[in-house]
Amino acid sequence: MQPKPTESELEILSLLWQLKKATVREIHEKLAETKDTGYTTTLKIMQIMNAKGLVKRDEQNRTHVYSPSIDKKDTQKSLLTNFVATAFGGSSKNLVMQALGQGNPSKEELIEIRAFLDQLENE
Repeated sequence: MQPKPTESELEILSLLWQLKKATVREIHEKLAETKDTGYTTTLKIMQIMNAKGLVKRDEQNRTHVYSPSIDKKDTQKSLLTNFVATAFGGSSKNLVMQALGQGNPSKEELIEIRAFLDQLENE
């Protein structure tokens, strides 16, 4: 069973899924664009993530390069399944109704949502 990433780990994973691989410095610089965090904190989190099996560390060079070792879609599915079960009593309908009620979806988004629902209905 795949370990569940914490919120901080998920932030780093999101960057690694986007970048494919990066050093601690590169990840720290990206995180620092939106939040106040120390380099050593980023380093420690990434070391923990390596120990948990969330990332792989290439130690061939002096500067270690990290890459994700878990799949983005599988992780999203697992997290969403758990979230729906705990926050919405397992009801996908309640999740969707809450999500649509929180924002103001654009006409394009509504068209995409309708197309997706039609696809689900025809499967």
